[in-house]
Amino acid sequence: MYSLIYSELAAKQLKKLNKETQLRILNTLERCRIRPLAYVKRLVGCAYYRLRVGDYRVIMDIKEDTLIIFVFELGHRKNIYK
Repeated sequence: MYSLIYSELAAKQLKKLNKETQLRILNTLERCRIRPLAYVKRLVGCAYYRLRVGDYRVIMDIKEDTLIIFVFELGHRKNIYK
């Protein structure tokens, strides 16, 4: 099972969301810890992955050799790719 590590920016962005959305994102990330590559897609032209949670996106990096998922950023889909 992979470990989840959040950047300071991701933790700050998560706290700004309402409780329902926070729980939805956290539940999806928890489910993703077992087999993350089944849930994510690679970003075009970048080494990172994206996880879709409704209208929100989670940008992350997956280190397969050390079993770590590093969450960089999360937010609404209209703002996250800018």
